Amino acid sequence: MSKLTLNTEGDRFVVVVRRFAAPPEAVYRAHTEPKLVQQWMLGPHGWTMPVCISEPRPGGRIRYEWAMPGGGGFHLTGEYLELEPYSRIVHVERMFLPEPTPDNHIETRFEKDGDGTLMTMRMTLPDAETRARMLATGMEHGMEASYQRLDKLSVS
Repeated sequence: MSKLTLNTEGDRFVVVVRRFAAPPEAVYRAHTEPKLVQQWMLGPHGWTMPVCISEPRPGGRIRYEWAMPGGGGFHLTGEYLELEPYSRIVHVERMFLPEPTPDNHIETRFEKDGDGTLMTMRMTLPDAETRARMLATGMEHGMEASYQRLDKLSVS
């Protein structure tokens, strides 16, 4: 059973909420440190991330490249806009499928929740059509598969 909830708001927004057993510091680091990102943000079973660039500072670059079993893959690029260590990340990203998608502005919050973390990610897309195309990719399944790996990741 998925621990992730994904809801839409208005025509342009997607809100993803998920709880992790780890503290906010660990979940935040898992979202920003390349060596950690490569261990869990893999999407469906069998995918890998051979390239992971994450420069967690305002203006810092993001580039993730995924490889699928049997060949093929895709990548995304982006930039960090704001970071509040252990509590908030604001960044923009675009996926290349192979043409670039419009910018997706994302704010991710990490809040202490008992002995764990409540993560709330709010995506702002340019229009309803872009959001519909993004949701049609099956992203919810890939996100939950990745987050299940993050649950098992030991971040010290």
